[in-house]
Amino acid sequence: MRRKPAEALLIDFDGVLRHHDAAAYGDFEARHGIAPAALLASGLEWARQLPAITGHLTRQQWLDSIGEHTGASAAALAEWDAYRGYVDETVLAFVREARAAGRRVGLATNATDDLHDDLARFGLSDAFDAVFSSADMGVHKPAKEYFSQACRTLETPPSLCLFVDDTDRNIRGARAAGLLAARWNGPDDLRYLRGALGL
Repeated sequence: MRRKPAEALLIDFDGVLRHHDAAAYGDFEARHGIAPAALLASGLEWARQLPAITGHLTRQQWLDSIGEHTGASAAALAEWDAYRGYVDETVLAFVREARAAGRRVGLATNATDDLHDDLARFGLSDAFDAVFSSADMGVHKPAKEYFSQACRTLETPPSLCLFVDDTDRNIRGARAAGLLAARWNGPDDLRYLRGALGL
């Protein structure tokens, strides 16, 4: 029996639509005595990340906590944070294709409180039917409540909502919540995703 195409798409931001090029930092480590990767690792430690992505800390407070943990200077943190990555135009074209075909599309991301500033910076403020930021919602992926709220907002049953993310834990959480979920590995996945949406 052929599966009914998904009626809505939930797509992750970092690692799927937005990426960061390590080469963009140049001689950052030589100038500041600390590697950008070390700052990121500190920021992703759960004790710092969780309050930042659930709206209990502002992005600046999160950055300050990274500075306290790593000893990085304010100048180093400001320079590190100024680079906001780049948008994968192939993935963005897929988002536009899905919307043009009548599929509702939501951005589904664990983010700090400045996500909407980033979307405006990239010209993406109107690129989605809804934006689900964990900092706004107070709950993060892969919690069932996160996916339930997103599906309600998109007015789509979980079984007809396709979730795309680059993190296995989030994929498992989405499937447990009843969504169709696919792990993002790169542009070669788009053929399957288009098929799942009936495009």
